[in-house]
Amino acid sequence: MNEHIKKPKRKKKIQVHILSRIALSIIISLGINNLIIMLFLKISTVMESTWFRNFFPYLITPLFMLIFIFTFLILTRRLVKDLINLERGLQIISEGDLSYRVYVDRQDEIGRVANNINRMTERLEQQIVKERDLEKSKMEMITGISHDLRTPLTSIIGYIELLKSESFQDKDEYSRFVQNTYNKAIHLKKLLDDLFEYTRLSSIETQLGLKMIDVHQLLYQLLFEFEPIAQENDIHIEKEIGDTPLLVRIDSEKIARAIDNLLMNALKYSLKPGTIRIFMKTDKNHITIVIENKGQPLTQEQQLKLFDRFYKVDYSRRSDGIQSGAGLGLSIARNIIELHGGTLTLDHITNIFKFKLTLPLEDSIINPK
Repeated sequence: MNEHIKKPKRKKKIQVHILSRIALSIIISLGINNLIIMLFLKISTVMESTWFRNFFPYLITPLFMLIFIFTFLILTRRLVKDLINLERGLQIISEGDLSYRVYVDRQDEIGRVANNINRMTERLEQQIVKERDLEKSKMEMITGISHDLRTPLTSIIGYIELLKSESFQDKDEYSRFVQNTYNKAIHLKKLLDDLFEYTRLSSIETQLGLKMIDVHQLLYQLLFEFEPIAQENDIHIEKEIGDTPLLVRIDSEKIARAIDNLLMNALKYSLKPGTIRIFMKTDKNHITIVIENKGQPLTQEQQLKLFDRFYKVDYSRRSDGIQSGAGLGLSIARNIIELHGGTLTLDHITNIFKFKLTLPLEDSIINPK
């Protein structure tokens, strides 16, 4: 069976359309005019009226013009209607109704103008929606920053007031107040560092300091520094990262920041006591680092928002021994990995979380020991 394929309509020019209507109007007008002349000859023959025969020739030209104008208006009424629709649509859109679309079913310049107006209006509407979302995001960001910075700052002020008023019982309590003030100040600095890092990574002008770095040695060093913190929080570390040097062109400081954020996230939300597993493997195109831990399951909505900036799961899932961040850790990690041309994803099945970090192996060197 042959399938009927609808061919696209040929683009027409409005000049051709108008000229064809003029020609058709002339033909119709001449035809009607000739019929009237023939009718006049018959009437004048029957009536034998000299006055009528002498006066009628003066009516032929005005009659032809009237017939032509009438016929031309009829034949171009759709064109005029489309122009009116176009004008009305522009008026409605100019008054602020960006959901309105101009309907003109034509393939000539007027039709293309209407399509361009509709595309322009749609893009403008999308831009306004985007700007509103951006404004909403900025307000949420300001609210989130204010809340996250206010909490440690309030604690610092409280401890300083206690120290200033000498409201401590002995030297041990004094030392504890000083240590708590210091811890809160370090927490505040970390929040500000996260905010600054996110802002810098979101900038179009972000530059990476790319160098040939041994990723295996980098990961080994990060885990060496991370293990004491994990042990303090009753977390055991299992690693399978091999021992083969792997030289890759990366920004080591930023990649270390991304991996550290993933490790701290796993530590915060692991079930205690528990285990965090770290795997590293390579193929001919990519290097993959997987950080796996067990924690309380996430809802689908929470999982979709996990990499959003300033998003934090509810407080009941947070480790009591670890200070909360600004909700930027995973967002920063993903930005860093994407700047390197890689990906950061989460596989979440029941209560098992697998953060998978992949980096392209372009300009890499694998050196077997």
